[in-house]
Amino acid sequence: MDRNPSPPPPSRDEDGDEAAGGDCIGSTVYSKHWLFGVLSGLIQIVNPENPKSSSDDEEQQTELDEEMENEICRVWDMSMDEDVALFLQEFNAPDIFMGVLAKSKCPRLREICVGILGNMACFQEICVSISSDKNLGQVLLHCLYDSDPPTLLETSRLLLTCLSQTEVASVWVERIREQPAIYDSICFIMSSSTNVDLLVKVGEVVDKLFDLDEKLMLEWVRNGAVQPLDQPQEDSEEQPVFRIVPCVLEAAKQVRSENPEGLDVYMHILQLLTTVDDGIQAIVQCPDTGKDTWNLLFDLVCHEFCQSDDPPIILQEQKTVLASVFSVLSAIYASQSEQEYLKIGKVDLPLIDSLIRVLQNLEHCQKKPENSAESNTEETKKSDLTQDDFHLKILKDISCEFLSNIFQVLTKETVAQGLKEGQLSKQKCSCAFANLLPFYSPVVADFLKILQEVDEALAGNLEESFPSLKVQT
Repeated sequence: MDRNPSPPPPSRDEDGDEAAGGDCIGSTVYSKHWLFGVLSGLIQIVNPENPKSSSDDEEQQTELDEEMENEICRVWDMSMDEDVALFLQEFNAPDIFMGVLAKSKCPRLREICVGILGNMACFQEICVSISSDKNLGQVLLHCLYDSDPPTLLETSRLLLTCLSQTEVASVWVERIREQPAIYDSICFIMSSSTNVDLLVKVGEVVDKLFDLDEKLMLEWVRNGAVQPLDQPQEDSEEQPVFRIVPCVLEAAKQVRSENPEGLDVYMHILQLLTTVDDGIQAIVQCPDTGKDTWNLLFDLVCHEFCQSDDPPIILQEQKTVLASVFSVLSAIYASQSEQEYLKIGKVDLPLIDSLIRVLQNLEHCQKKPENSAESNTEETKKSDLTQDDFHLKILKDISCEFLSNIFQVLTKETVAQGLKEGQLSKQKCSCAFANLLPFYSPVVADFLKILQEVDEALAGNLEESFPSLKVQT
C-alpha cells in the first residue's frame, strides 16, 4: 500500500446535487461531509464514546485500522490544496491532531497527523495560526523526542516550514531555546540515525536555526563543551554528553554518498560554526575532532569534488558545498598550524592543486556566451544566472583567501616539490596570480621571491606576464 494514497474521487452518491455544489470544499471536488466523517473518526480514536474496560489495552494500541489509514492518508494528500487546508483550519482540525499527538501511541497515525499539519503550514495564514497556538507548539516540539523515524521526519519538515516563515520564525526559535532536551534529541538523531531522508531534514532544521539565531548556536556549541569529570564511566553510556561537531560530522559521513544536497547542508552548518570563535574552538580544541573534521573535508576537496577529469561545468553543481568546505578548512588551517595533520608540505600542495583547479574552472563558468540563443532567455532565467554568479563570486573570494594563506607559509622545499610534481606549473601559477592580484599583491610578491630561488626562469616569465609585480620585487 502506498504511504499516501490518491485523494478520494468526487462523491457520486444519491446526493449528487449537493456533492456537486454546496458539499464541495472551495473550488475543489472534495466532499465536506466525507472529510467531516474522517475527522469525526479521528476524534473517536482519541476519545471513544464507549471506552474499553482496560485503559492499558487502549494505550497500547499501536496499529491503525487499514480503512481508517487509507482515509486519513487521503486527507494528508488533500491538505496540499489551499482550499482544503483552510477548511481544515476552520473546522479546528489542528486541535484534533493535537489531541491525537497527545494521546495516541500509534506511530503511523502520529506521522500522518504531523504530516497534514506540515502541509497546512505551507500556507502563511495557517502557519501563523498554528505557530500562535502555544499548546500545539509544545506538543509538536515534543514529537522530536519520538523514536519513530517517519514521525521525526514529518516533525522536522513542519519545523523547517515554520522557521522559513519570517513572521513566526522567532517564535519557534525561542520555544526551542526553552527546551534544552531538544538539543540532545537532535544530536542523537545526527549521531546514530541511518535514515538519510531524516538526517537531511534534521540538518536543514539545524542549519536554519543557526542561520537565524547566533545566540542559540553558541548555546548548542557550549552544551557539550564541559563534561563532568567525576561522572562514573558506567553513567556516561546512559547519559551521553553530545558535542555538536562530532554529531554533525557523523551525519555528514552518513549522507555523503547518497545525498549531495544533504552533504551541502552539513558543510554549511560547519561553516556557520566557524563564524564565531567558540564554534572554531569546538572544531579544533579537541585534537580528535579537529583531525576528523580536517580529514573528511580534505578528502572531499582532494578526491571527490572538482577533480581533474571532471568537466569545468561541474562547478555549477558544487559551488555552494565547495565554498563551505574551503571556508572551514581555511579556518582550521589558520588556527591549528601546529597540528600533525596540518604539517607544512603535507597538505599544502594537494590543497593548492584543488584551489587552483577550482579557480580555473571558475574562469570557464564565468565566461558569458556571445550571441548565443541561451543568452536571450526570459527574465526568470536572468535572475537564476545572477544568483549563480553570486555564489560563484563567494566561492572565488573564499578560494583566493585560503590560497593566499597557504602561499604565505610555503617554504623553498615545498615550492621545489610543487614544481617537480606539477602543482606549481607555469599555467597554474599564472591562474593563481591572475586571481590573487591585486588584492593579495604582497603575498604574491613574497611567493615570487621564493620562486626565484628555485626556478629563476619561471619567476622571470611570471614577472613579464604580471608587470605590476616588478614594482614590488
